[in-house]
Parts: sequence; structure tokens; C-alpha cells
Amino acid sequence: MEQRNRRLRWLVVWMLAVVWMAAVVARLSYLQLFRYSEYLAKADRQQERVFEISPMRGTIYDAKGRELAVSLPMDSVFADPAEISDVDVVAQLLSRVLNVPADDLANRIREAHTPVRLARKLSPATVQRISDMNLRGVFFQKENRRVYPQRDLAAAAIGYVDVDEKGIGGIEQSLDKEIRGHPGRVMVMADGHRRWYDRTESAADPGDSATLTIDETIQYIAEKELARGVQEMHALHGSVVVQDPNNGNLLAVANWPTFDPNDPGAYPADARMDRAVTASYEPGSIFKPLTMTAAIENGVVTPDELINCQMGKILIAGRVIHDWHPFGTLTVRQVLAHSSDVGTIKVALRLGAPRFYDVLRSFGIGRLTGIDLPGENPGLFRPLDEWSGSSIGSIAIGQEVSVTPIQIVSAISAIANGGILYRPRIVKEVRGASGPVELHTEGAPRRITDERTSAEVREMMEDVMIEGTGEHVQLDGYTSGGKSGTAQTIDPKTGRYSHEWYNASFIEFAPVNNPVVTILATMYVPRGPGLWSHEGAVVSGPVVQRVAQQVLAYLDVPHDVPTPSDVETARNLHSKNPALPAAQTNASVARFEAAIVGGKGSSGSAPTAEFGDAGAVTVPNLAGQTIRGVMQECSRLGLVPSIIGDGIALKQFPDAGSQVQRGSRVTVLLGAPGTLVPASDRQGLN
Repeated sequence: MEQRNRRLRWLVVWMLAVVWMAAVVARLSYLQLFRYSEYLAKADRQQERVFEISPMRGTIYDAKGRELAVSLPMDSVFADPAEISDVDVVAQLLSRVLNVPADDLANRIREAHTPVRLARKLSPATVQRISDMNLRGVFFQKENRRVYPQRDLAAAAIGYVDVDEKGIGGIEQSLDKEIRGHPGRVMVMADGHRRWYDRTESAADPGDSATLTIDETIQYIAEKELARGVQEMHALHGSVVVQDPNNGNLLAVANWPTFDPNDPGAYPADARMDRAVTASYEPGSIFKPLTMTAAIENGVVTPDELINCQMGKILIAGRVIHDWHPFGTLTVRQVLAHSSDVGTIKVALRLGAPRFYDVLRSFGIGRLTGIDLPGENPGLFRPLDEWSGSSIGSIAIGQEVSVTPIQIVSAISAIANGGILYRPRIVKEVRGASGPVELHTEGAPRRITDERTSAEVREMMEDVMIEGTGEHVQLDGYTSGGKSGTAQTIDPKTGRYSHEWYNASFIEFAPVNNPVVTILATMYVPRGPGLWSHEGAVVSGPVVQRVAQQVLAYLDVPHDVPTPSDVETARNLHSKNPALPAAQTNASVARFEAAIVGGKGSSGSAPTAEFGDAGAVTVPNLAGQTIRGVMQECSRLGLVPSIIGDGIALKQFPDAGSQVQRGSRVTVLLGAPGTLVPASDRQGLN
């Protein structure tokens, strides 16, 4: 009996042990199989601290390889609480250098338990001050800071980054995935007493570099002349866009006001806005070349056909539209040259709304262009079934439709290049460690009008510059086609068209037969002196003229229309330097004289001085310089260069060392290096 009880007791103990072990195994199995990830994460949080190290963002270059945005390594300061014996003293010392309240620093150190970042991307002077303190538990870690060496140049197009190196606005945002790279990681291990005993790092992968189509020099010219125009006309804001019409590349995208992306927080949101891409407006009369293209291509008018402009008044769908001048009978080309609203409306009525709508859509009106910049505005172009009876008349003259500067400059470029609409492009190439990176882009080039039509409209736009609204802003030495535009804007107080608020625009391409650039300037609410101070030709025309004159010279575009000074200079050069080929000189003089007698495309005025302030300057020695060097040197001193020929500078007038006023003309002969003449013979150039 006693033996039986003993066995029973052992059986009970054994069964309890089995049950206990089964429970333990079950619990461990549950924790390992079902709660493993949760508890591992808790352990990791207790034992390790991981923080990211920002990668080196890729460099952004202009079209010539000049740096527009770079990343530089800078020190961030960290504190390890396990090695700091007196947190309050350390916080007090660092507070004086970092300009952060000592209590905030102390709380951050105590609550972190593991190394914590106290301040990011410090200046070398600040780093040195902290290093000189020799504080135990305070150390530095390299991080990268985005720097824009050209400061506000092309700021809206390039964009900027936030404190975490995330791109905001412009290329920094649109290519953030490619440029940003992959961050590195720093992992710190701590024991049960929260003491740091190990630290591992994984390096950050640098981002890809981006090369833009923007040319730093052209961008500078555009921004300088835009700022001057805005100041002279007291406009609220403005934009200038310079495009290569032969491929859609944007050579400059200027906005005013602008900002310094090195310190974007110091500027209002209005200054950081890329108006060329995000702001739409009613274009006014710069829209008329599109109307003429649609009508001529569909065969409803010819450039020399007569249009009765009804002395400046037309009734359409019960609405009376008045012209800016009471014109009588004009040819179609004169309608465009003199910007007759009545004549343009009558041309559009012949075309009809359906065909007119289709052509404008083919020009990209009311559609995104697909430019490589964020926040693009498609503008406003209502569907055909939403047009009123008078809409065709309003749209024909650039009302009831809104466009962005990028849209309208691309549309006019299509007329300039022979009828091909290109997607405006600002990113030339993205290159990584293994070579070029392929980007997904939309919108292949497409023909929107035939070459004959575009040639006729180009010629009509040239007439605008010769005898129309652009006559006073003709280029010196180059043919060009252009159009002015003056559009009433909506008064925010009344919701109606204002008689005081206007958007003044001017667009131009040059040279006419082989366009190299298309330039648009638009300024909002100009309030300059004079009765016509709100007109596009008066407000924005001079800006485009100055930009075009400098850009064409910078791009080494040869003159296709000489000026009287060119003829006189050629004669003097031949008389003073018989070594120059006589036949070549005589042929040039004859060609010059023929062009001047014809008068077509020539400008009788000297180019506007680049700098308006008075004062004497010393004429530099330009001998041996290329056309680009001549332009840059003259621009630096406020002189206006007049270039003759190609190659390097042979002669100049006035002589090097002469004292002249800012804004004076410097005539420079370029030729082959072998014909370079001594400086003593330069007095013949006058």
C-alpha cells in the first residue's frame, strides 16, 4: 500500500513536471514563432540607436558644365549621454555657441540615453569653438549641406532643399529621386546600463548629377534685363524665357522677384514661385500669330489679302469690340503688324470655331507641355461646346484663354522653326556612376503646321518689327520677327476686367530665316511713366531687345542685316589695312549698302546701353579675344559692342585705353589670326 502511494506521488510529480514543461515550451514557442518580431524590435529599441546620414546630392550643372548646385561635407554635433558626467554644464557651454536654450539641450541629452544629434551642418567657426572646449561625450559627424554658388541665379528653376535634404521646387524636386542618392546609416549599440559599446556605419550612396539646358551667361543676361525692366516700369512681377526653337531647349528661365536658395526661408512664397511654369495669364495680342497660322494653313486668307477693319469697331454675338485705333482697309500682314483686333477677329470668323479650336489644341494650348519642372499649369482653354457666340472673337485676340510663358514661347517657336512643336526641355542629361540615366519623358516632336505657312507667318511677324508695333525695338544687325501683347487682367476687388491692371508681353525670334532663339518677356501690372506705359511693346519690348542683342552676340550668331556703322567701318578698315582681301571687303560693303537701301529688317538706332548710369570707363584692349570674350569684357564695363566678322579681334575703335562714357559703342573687327594688325594701326576704325 505504501509502495503504491509512493508510485502515485511520483506519477503526480512527473505529470506536473510534464505539464509545467509543456507550458514553458508552449510559451517559448508562442514567443519565438508568433511574437518574435515584436520583442526583437523592443530589444533593438533598447539596445541600439540608428540614425541616417544624408547622402551627397548630385551636382547640378548648366549647359557648359558650370556648377549651379553642389553639396559640401559639414560637421553636425552629437552628444553621448553615457560619457557625459554633468549634463547641465555641457548644455550650458554648448548653448552659448549653438544659440539654443540650455534647458532644451539638457533635456534632449537626458531623454536620448544614446548618442543624439544636437545641431546640424555647422559652420567651420562654430565647429572650432566646440572643439576647443574639449568636452567629453561631444563628437562630430560629417553630413552634407546643399550650396548654390550662384546664389539667386535661376533660383526658381533650380529649387532648393529642406533641412533633411529633400528637394523643394524646381529641378531639386522634379529630379529628387535621382539627385538625392541613398542615405547612410550609423548604428550605436548599448548594454544593459545604457552604455555605448559599439558603433557601425554604412556609407551613403551619392546621387546622380544633372546637366541643364540653361546657360549661366544667358540666364544672367535675362535676369539682369528683367530686373531692370521691372524697376523702370514699376511692375509687380515678371518673367523672361529664352528658348532654342530648333529643339525646345530652355536657355534661360528668369523670374522676378527672386530669392537666394541658400536661405529660402528669408523670402516670401511669392518670391520662390516659378511664374514661367506655374502662372497662367491671358496673352493678349501675342496670341494673334497663332490665329493667323490657323487661317493661312486652312486657306481662308492670304497674307496680302485686304481686310476691312471697319474703322475700329465690330459687333459679334451682340457684343461690340473696339480696336485700339480706327483702321480702315489693311492687308492681313498689316492686320498683324499693326495689331488690329477687328481685322484679326474677321480672319478668325472666316476660319470658323471648329477648325480654329483644333489648330490651337495642336499648338498645345490648354495642355501641359511636359516640361521637367514641377507644378506646371496647363492654362485655361475651354472645350468647344462651352464657347459662347463671341468666344471666337475673344480667343482670336488672346482673351478668354490663358497660357503660361512656357506654353506660348513653345508655340511661337514652332512657327519660327518651320512648324515643329517641341516639348520644352530644361534637363539635358542625368548621369550616374555607371553612365547616363534614362528619364521617362512625354511628348515627341510633332508637326503642327506646314513649312510654307510658318514661313509666311514668320515674314508677317518680321513686318511687325519693321513697320508695326515692334518698330522701335528692332535689333541692331539682325532680322527678327515679333509680336507685342497687352491684356487686361481681372481686378481682384470687382472680379471684372480692370482698366488699370494689365499684363504686358513681347515675344521675338531671331534671325528670321534661321532662328537661333525665341525670347518672351512678360510683366504684370506695369506702372511706368507715360500714356502707353502699360503696352507690351513699350514695357516688355525693350527688355526682349536688350536680351536678344546680347544673347545673339554671345552665341556668335553672325549679322544678317548690317548697320550704317558697319558699312563705314568696313570702308575704313580697307583703306587702313590693304592686307585685307579687297574683293571680300568690297563685296561686304556692297551687301551692306544693298541691305541698308532696302531698309528691310535694319534698325536705324544704336542698341540700348546695357547700363544706364553715367561715368567714364577705360576701353579695354580686346585684341586677340573671341566674340564671347569681347561681349563679356564690354558687358562688365557697361559698353555696347558692335561686332563685324568672325574669328578673333583684329581692330577696335575707340582705341584701348581711351576714356568713354558708359553705354558707348565699341566697334570690333574679327578675322583670322594671321591678319592680326598692330595696336598702332587701330585708329583707322571709326
